Amino acid sequence: MAPYEALYGRRCRTPSCWTELGERWVLGLEIVSDIEDKVKLIRDRLKAALDRQKYYVDLKCKEIEYSMGDLVFFKVSLWKKLALELDWIRDEFHVSMLRCYRSDPTHVILTGEVEVSLDLTFEEEPIQILYHDVKVLRKKSVPLVKVLWHNHSSEEATWEPEEAMR
Repeated sequence: MAPYEALYGRRCRTPSCWTELGERWVLGLEIVSDIEDKVKLIRDRLKAALDRQKYYVDLKCKEIEYSMGDLVFFKVSLWKKLALELDWIRDEFHVSMLRCYRSDPTHVILTGEVEVSLDLTFEEEPIQILYHDVKVLRKKSVPLVKVLWHNHSSEEATWEPEEAMR
C-alpha cells in the first residue's frame, strides 16, 4: 500500500499532486518551499539581467537639448530621404534623428547660380579634365577622363567615359 493511501484510506485526485495518486507522491511543504525559492532565484536573475541591459542602454543615452536656431544634422535612412520630397511628409521629427552640428569651414560650399528646371533637376557643367586613363576590359578598352565639375571641389571629381565628354 502506498503511503498516501495509508494516510487517507482511499484513492483521490488533488491539485497538490503532479499526477494520479498511486503513481507519485503528494507534494509536501518542503517541495513547495523549494519551488518558491527557485521562483525567487529566477526572478532575481531576470531582474539582474534587466538591470544590466538598462545599464548598457543608459551608457549610450545622453541628455541633449537644442534651442531655436541651433544648427543640426538630420539623420535619415535612404527611403526617408526620398520621402522628404513628397508633399505629405510631416515637418516634425523625433529628437533622436538630430545630431549636433559643429561649425566646420570645409562644409561650406560656395556656389554660383544654379538653374533648376521644373522637375527639380539641374545640369552639371564640366570645368576641366584632370586626368586621362584607359580601362581595359575583357574584350575592349574604354578611354576615361577625370572631370572637375562646376560648383564641386577636386575631391568630388568623377571618372567619365571620354566619348560622353566630347
